[in-house]
Amino acid sequence: MSFGFPWGLLALGALVPLVAAYFLRRRQKPVVVSALFLWRRPSPRAEAGPRWERFTREASLLLEALAVVAAALFLADVRCGDAARSRHLVLVVDGSLSMSARGPDGVTVLEQVRREAAKRVESEDATRVTVLASGGTPRMLAGPEAEPSRALAALESFQALGADHDPMPTLIWAQELAGAERRVAFFTDVPPENAALVPASVRWTALGTARPNVAFVSAQRRDEGAAATVTLRVARFGDAPRDVDVRVRALPGPGAKDGTERVERVRLPEEGTATVRLTFQGAGDVEVALPEDALPEDGRVRLPPAPSRPIPVALAEGLGAPERAALERFLAVSPEVAHGAAEAELLVGPPGTDARVTVGAGGKPRTFLGPFFTEKGHPLLDDVQLAGVRWTAGDNPPGRALVTAGDAVLVSEEEGGRVHLNVDLSRSNVQRVSAWPVLLSNLVRQARRAREGFPRQQVLLGEPLPVVTSAGARYTLAGPGGSRPVFGAGAVNLPPPSAPGTYVLERDGDAVDTAQVLALDARESDLRGRGSADVPARETGAEGSRSEGPGRARWPLVLLLAALVADFYLTRREPAGTPAANPAGR
Repeated sequence: MSFGFPWGLLALGALVPLVAAYFLRRRQKPVVVSALFLWRRPSPRAEAGPRWERFTREASLLLEALAVVAAALFLADVRCGDAARSRHLVLVVDGSLSMSARGPDGVTVLEQVRREAAKRVESEDATRVTVLASGGTPRMLAGPEAEPSRALAALESFQALGADHDPMPTLIWAQELAGAERRVAFFTDVPPENAALVPASVRWTALGTARPNVAFVSAQRRDEGAAATVTLRVARFGDAPRDVDVRVRALPGPGAKDGTERVERVRLPEEGTATVRLTFQGAGDVEVALPEDALPEDGRVRLPPAPSRPIPVALAEGLGAPERAALERFLAVSPEVAHGAAEAELLVGPPGTDARVTVGAGGKPRTFLGPFFTEKGHPLLDDVQLAGVRWTAGDNPPGRALVTAGDAVLVSEEEGGRVHLNVDLSRSNVQRVSAWPVLLSNLVRQARRAREGFPRQQVLLGEPLPVVTSAGARYTLAGPGGSRPVFGAGAVNLPPPSAPGTYVLERDGDAVDTAQVLALDARESDLRGRGSADVPARETGAEGSRSEGPGRARWPLVLLLAALVADFYLTRREPAGTPAANPAGR
């Protein structure tokens, strides 16, 4: 049971004078009558003052007291059962990284939101609360329609570390959850660009403060052998210091005894970024930090080892001498391949074999000097320039044509990813121009993209998470937000992770590969546009109006009317036309 207007219970004070009136009686003068029927209407004139006596009409008192209680319950807007829990409030919290920024007093925006949310729940008299966190993928922190204490507890444990996003999809979802009551409160750190675009039932509260800031906007690590190369980009926003110290600490790796710590002085430009590149030997995890400022989260980075994994390439038997020689020259200088590995991921062979890439020409040879027509936008042909190339081809290979000359197909790709290079290198010069190593590098890159795991070991916050899976296996992605299944085979682009941290790709319960999501977002690090505002909802009732909802309960009125009618019939007198008592006997 709950009360929509508790002040209405003050009407119960009427019980005090009511009970007192029943105890307080007036002494009546005895009246002598000549007949018993004349005694029915004695003279009400009092000959003495009031006195306290035990009352005798208990039933009438109880009915009148019941009427007072019913009136008080109606005025207090009593609610029972589902009606008692009908005051629903939906809270939406901005999940962006900038919500962790500290104001001049050292209090984060998120902490201010927690305090304001508790006040809003109390002022709205909310008995059911739903808490949503906006982001690239909106999520529910508490609810739907949880108890206020549980909802506020969930908000206490929430950390805002998401990327920049549009909150409107979350606000639309919040309106649907709010239902007819339409109580939605949105807490963020930036005023709306256009208040007219804010949903009519949403109260937009911004608690941010414009602050200068220095942040990392990019961090990459690459390991080649025992050498680890760390590349950082640092940006300056607002009136932040021009010169900052970048502190880099390399923890000792396997086989190393001591770590390394450096401090690099960096001068930041007005616009743009400054680049810092450092190299360590035998390093484990590398920790990078900037001086503490308004948003410390974007000034700390931890980069685990990211060793390069070259693609094992093997040459099948049957290749012609010119083709084998041209391929071996490329494999000898390319750092992205491992030639002669026991298990090859990329097998290159002559036409007619099951190699993933075939090189050679069969049938009647034809030589072309151009023009060459290529499939625009195909990654295999990125930066491949065929101007001035003499290309000798044979019969057209199967698959979709990628490069053609007249009616001849020079390069084709089958549906499964198998590539055919229809070229006779003994009569061509393509292996002597830049198009040849670029084309082979693209082939290696294609093979890398088909490798199981994460094509990129470091991903910035807000970027999609690419992953490659194999058909017939069950994959899960484990990260800070828990584990979730990965659907699809081949190259799959997962939605941007909602929180930074380490993500592990598992196949049938076994770890396959790891990727690091860094809490870096240049748009969130720029705090110059943050501010405070309170934009009220344009709809009546979105501000928590007490008159909305199902209305007052009607049963107290029915109870009041029944008590008054019963009391009336219990205490009724005879009509005035009935013969009355005559004190004089006349």
